[in-house]
Amino acid sequence: MCNLYSHTSNHTAITQLVMDIKRINDNIGNMEPQTGIFPDYPAPIVRNTPEGRELVNVRWGLPSSQKALYDAAAKRADKLREKGKPVDFDELLKMEPDSGTTNVRNIKTAAGKWNAHWNRWMGVENRCVVPFTSFSEFDNTVDETGKKKGDTWFAFDESRPLAFFAGIWVGGWEGVRKVKKGIEKEMELFGFLTCEPNDVVGSIHMKAMPVILTEPAEIEMWLTAPKEEVITLQRPLPDGVLKIVSVGRKEDPPSPRAPS
Repeated sequence: MCNLYSHTSNHTAITQLVMDIKRINDNIGNMEPQTGIFPDYPAPIVRNTPEGRELVNVRWGLPSSQKALYDAAAKRADKLREKGKPVDFDELLKMEPDSGTTNVRNIKTAAGKWNAHWNRWMGVENRCVVPFTSFSEFDNTVDETGKKKGDTWFAFDESRPLAFFAGIWVGGWEGVRKVKKGIEKEMELFGFLTCEPNDVVGSIHMKAMPVILTEPAEIEMWLTAPKEEVITLQRPLPDGVLKIVSVGRKEDPPSPRAPS
């Protein structure tokens, strides 16, 4: 699961690969390099809107399914009951924190039907592309000192060229990210698709890798084609594509000020 990535590109590079951007939202600012983007951080996406394509900052982490939230609330209720405390389950469920779903894998069920939770956002109006220059998977293996190798960063090469994740965005969401903040309203959220890993990513993380779009034609297809066609883009990059560019840091490129 990819829960950390970086983006150090700029407006010009994005608009050269994603054609027909009509608006750059005020909240995007000067696009300072983001060397470590974590879940719930704001990050740039290019999305479809009724007025045309827009470059905008949106929070990372789509709404989790109602079943996931119900199950989490039920576990909390059971623990409270074990302690002899009263439980108002409806209120508990209403205030169940949802940290967000960063990665979307099961667009379809095992039976081949569209997943009801994700299907409502698979139309072109909710599709987006997410610019990145590198992404991380955590390596649990240990080095010669017995320390976990930690975050392992992947990019196309040492220059970290711009590419895009195939994403989904949602607007007008209401929910609880953190209990102390309570219910937040009108959230705009995004996440991106994952798939089987290629050999490079699979050497560190065997379960999945982000769905990566590298060519303008793929980007255009993701933003415009019917959902029955774009599902074919949920595939890994070929073996041998990508390389490990950094290990053991929480940001990429690593800051010269950061300790080794």
